[in-house]
Amino acid sequence: MNLSLWRKACARYEKALLLVAGAFVALGITLGHAALAPQPQRLTQKDIDAAVARTLETKPVPSPATRSYEAVRSSIVRVRADGSTGTGVVVVNRGVILTSLHVLRGADHAQVMFESGLEAEAMVISAQPENDVAVLQAVRVPDDLKAATLRSAKKLVEGEHVTVVGFPYGIGPSVSSGVISGLKREYVSADGQHQLRNLIQFDAAANPGNSGGPLVNASGEVIGIVSAILAPGNTGAFSGIAFAVPIEMAARGAGLPPF
Repeated sequence: MNLSLWRKACARYEKALLLVAGAFVALGITLGHAALAPQPQRLTQKDIDAAVARTLETKPVPSPATRSYEAVRSSIVRVRADGSTGTGVVVVNRGVILTSLHVLRGADHAQVMFESGLEAEAMVISAQPENDVAVLQAVRVPDDLKAATLRSAKKLVEGEHVTVVGFPYGIGPSVSSGVISGLKREYVSADGQHQLRNLIQFDAAANPGNSGGPLVNASGEVIGIVSAILAPGNTGAFSGIAFAVPIEMAARGAGLPPF
């Protein structure tokens, strides 16, 4: 092929040749960049553990007691009747409240205070003397009142974490935590007049005023109603032994379905 024909051929395929050349140049640049770019670091388990540790240092995980309290705090009420102060827990959002019967001291009504600060009269609609449980119906309730979530106590095990929320000595709401110390316990009152059976024993701090409040598991579910403490020498001071009525027994008086 002479020079004239070569020039004509080049002119005819000039655009195609430029595109091909451009493609080769782009490919070369890409390959060169890939070769020069640093390779991504391969993560090891040690790297992952360190990252998790840094996260926990900056954002601590809430304790089980904190999570339990947050789950039930809007359902806790202070109960006052005939000079006595105790605690109650809302189990139906229309204002149905479980508490201990002995908190009422024979009265057929009480004053309750919700988390919002609203105070209202509550009437006794049911009582279980054999379980020391009373059911109250509040006359007025907050618009956004929430009921606590209940969970059967049938599958509890010793050593399981529990939280108690209430108004010990009228102070509260106060939070304490501990573990389940025993199951199917019995308790006889100091005067020998009352005996409770099938109780949950726990060691979270409970004092006068905690009665009627919820015993809450690590998932924020109510598993019992605090009913009694063992106080050395009848001083009323907490000895590390307290009892709660299993929730399925207590909720029966409120007409809630069995678990």
